Order: sequence, then structure tokens, then C-alpha cells
Amino acid sequence: MDRFLKTQDDNIDTPAALTLEGQHGPVIYDLTPAALAEGLRRNQRVVDAKTLVPQLLTYNADPGGDSVALRRLAAWCRRWSPWVSVDGADGLLIDASGCAHLFGGEAAMLGQIEARLKRLKLKVRTSLAPTRGAAWALARYGPARSIVSNEELAPALSVLPVAALRITPAAELVLRRVGLKTVGQLMDVPRAALTKRFGKGNLKTMSKSEGVHPLLRLDQALGVREDPLSPAPHRPRLRVVQPLLEPIAHVEAVEMVLEGLCARLCRLLEEAGQGTRAVKLEGYRVDGGRAALHVAVSRATRTAFHIRRLFKDKLETLDAGFGFDTIALEAVRTQPLYAVASDLSGVAALDGDGAQLLDRLSARLGAASVLRPILRESHIPERAVSWVRALDYQPPRRMPAPKRALRPHRLFDPPEEIQVTYGVPEDPPKAFVWRRRPHRVAKVEGPERLAPEWWRAGRASRLRDYYRIEDDTGRRYWLFRYGVYGDGRSEEAPRWYMHGMFG
Repeated sequence: MDRFLKTQDDNIDTPAALTLEGQHGPVIYDLTPAALAEGLRRNQRVVDAKTLVPQLLTYNADPGGDSVALRRLAAWCRRWSPWVSVDGADGLLIDASGCAHLFGGEAAMLGQIEARLKRLKLKVRTSLAPTRGAAWALARYGPARSIVSNEELAPALSVLPVAALRITPAAELVLRRVGLKTVGQLMDVPRAALTKRFGKGNLKTMSKSEGVHPLLRLDQALGVREDPLSPAPHRPRLRVVQPLLEPIAHVEAVEMVLEGLCARLCRLLEEAGQGTRAVKLEGYRVDGGRAALHVAVSRATRTAFHIRRLFKDKLETLDAGFGFDTIALEAVRTQPLYAVASDLSGVAALDGDGAQLLDRLSARLGAASVLRPILRESHIPERAVSWVRALDYQPPRRMPAPKRALRPHRLFDPPEEIQVTYGVPEDPPKAFVWRRRPHRVAKVEGPERLAPEWWRAGRASRLRDYYRIEDDTGRRYWLFRYGVYGDGRSEEAPRWYMHGMFG
């Protein structure tokens, strides 16, 4: 919700909710403080929530974007510790061992974290505890801010609900049914009784799927058993920097430095087994300013000549001011890239689909001006192909099944309506008029029936009967009848359309 509110121009003071599609209709994903004050809760059906609060505003949630933003925030939080991990959908875990003294102590470090996150307009609850389980429990079920020592650990946990032990809802329900509502009450119960109720497996050798045992979670929160933190993998920046003895401002000089930077960057990419889809060139001016250029490619590459060529036409737009004293080149977006097999002469195979040509055209004409076709999963001819920006193209993991039926190479979009003469409505045409010219049918093949995609066009859409037609002059056409008499989908008579030409 914090991320959503940052995108709004005006503050939303009325009750509002982010929603997701559930099994029985939309459900609430998150709420504003005003909606929480009205008694609404997460995972509640929207229809029930609007019954209680008719003025509730609803917006579509974006869990994928939230996950990406949380991972970025985890990387940003490495300024306090190198061991940072994403915790669920709304939390971060930071191992502050040996780091707090760098920021003036634990309290000062926690205060700095809160201040920086609030500056990003994020509501935050923080806790610093000796164990991962205790920090998780106190941040979610304790006060908004807490610092707990080893001596204070057990008393601080004892007043929290049993849900604070990171157990499953089913285990929490069982504990509540027997009257165990707090962690302190769970501590007072003999361990043998809990082991008998939740399983007799050895807690030391429990698998990850069995790690919801209340006793195991309790031992981890109290520090009796280990609960190590696995930080998110850190991907090093693939970046090369060239300090200069004297400032340079001419395009030719920048191009010479760029040539060396491209070669060094591509060596780094090769060592990492990566290719780049986007590259950034940064020039640091002597007056403290900075200028940058970006280029993107349609397919991952680590060819220095190709990258340098993409920048060449843009270097004149780089504002050097009084000159650059440092120039850097960075691979902004990378992905695995494997070696290309060479032919018998030892020369690497050429790029068959002209990816480098598309990159050059996109850099010169603009990314929105260069498109390429992609196949779609659809048996309707005009929907089987669509167009995307060449730089946004992603090779499909699985190609659509090839169409075995004969198709013309030239299609009309949209299909053009024609007037047809036939003997019986269900028979192929005897003659047709297209673009004010009559055509007499000499040969016909078909029909090939294509059912409508009702999930897209609705129940009013009608089937198509396609015919391959040859007229008396030898020209071949691909036309179809839209609908049949008595199909129950429309009271209108079937219509005929010209969809393509052969040859």
C-alpha cells in the first residue's frame, strides 16, 4: 500500500483497498489506514467489505511489482550490513552482527534505518533481537520499535501470541483450541505433551517442510537451536572505469576512451558467462556534473565492436561541459550468454535474424520506430502474429505449434468484404466481386472450419469456413464465410470476406 500511495498525486483519506482476484471473486490484498479503522481486514472478500463500507475505493494490486521493489530495497539496505534477506512479502531481515558499532551503537543504527525508510515514505516497524525468530516476532507482534538483549528475550516473547512463532495457521488453531494463546503459556507446557501432539520426529533432523513444529520455532526464537540467515545473492556490478590524466571534451577523444572501455567490459562479461541487454556510458565532468548515455540491444551480446558502434551516433549529444576527467561503462541489464559454435572454417556463425541491424536501426531511429513480428497462440490468422519493439523482444521458450494447413503469405488486415454468388448457401461460391471487379471461380478447395475464440470475442462471435479459390485467370485467393445459417449466434445472414492471396 505504501508503494501504491507514492504513485498517487493526492493523499487518499477515504477508505481504499488493493484487490486481487480470488477463488470466489476479488479479495482484499492491502488496506489504507482509513480502511483498517473501519474494521476491514486482508483476504476479506470485496463484496463483503463494500457491504460494511459502501464508500470503499478499490484498485488493482501489483504483487509482482511489490516483490521487485522489495528486492531493490534489500539491495539498498546493504549500506548497513552485507547480510540482508527478503522476508516474505513485506519484510527484510538484516544480520547486524559486528556492524552496529559503525553507526554509533544498536539504538543509533536502528534509528538511522527508520529515518531513512520513512524518508522513502515507507511505514516501518523495527526490532533488533539476538535471534532471527525473536526479531521477526517482535517486529510483527510487538511494539513499533524494540531492542531486546539476551536477558530480556524470554520475557519479551512470552507476552506475544503463538502466531509470532512463525507456525502454520493450522498449528496455531490447534494451540488456541487447547487454550495456549501466548508464547509464555506454550513455554509452561511440558515438552513431552507437545511432542506427542505435533509429532515424535527428532527436532534436530526435521526437514524444511516439518520446520513449523511449535517446539522447533520456540527453540529457534530463544536461541537454543540455530536459525541461520541466508542473504539474497549479490550480483556484482559489471562496470569499468577509466580515470583521465587530462580532461577531454572532443567526441573523437571520448570515442577512443570508449573503445578501450568496451573491450574491458566485454572481457568481464565473458568471464562471468553473461551478455548485456543494456549498457550505460557515464562521463564525470570537472565541474562535478555528470552526463550519461544509454543503449539497448534486442539480444544479449558481449561484442565490443557492436556496443561501441551503437554509442557512436549518440556521442555528439553527450554534454561534456569543460571536459570529462573520468568515464565509466556499465552493463546495466545482463543475462546468461553461451558461446556460439563456429563453422568448419573457424568463423563464428552470423546472426541469422539481423539482431545487430535491428539494434543499429533502433539506436538511430528510436526504439518505438523499429518493430518485429512475434507468433501468438491463436488459430485465428490475424491474431496469430503481433508486433513488438525490437528491443523488447524475448525469444519464446516454446514455439507455437506449426499450422499444417496451407496459408497465403499475403494477408489483408482487416479482411475485405466481398459479394458472392452461390447455388446453395452451404456450398462454395460460384463467382464473387472484389474491389468492384467480378471473378469467376474455376477451382475450389475447402472448407477449412475455424471455431471462434469465445473467451476473447464473446458468445456473439461466429465460426469461419475458409476456401482456397482459383479464378478463371489463374489467380488464387483465400476467402471465408463468416457464420452459417441457423448457428444460433446471430440472425444476420453469413458474410463473405477476402483474407489473403497466394503467389
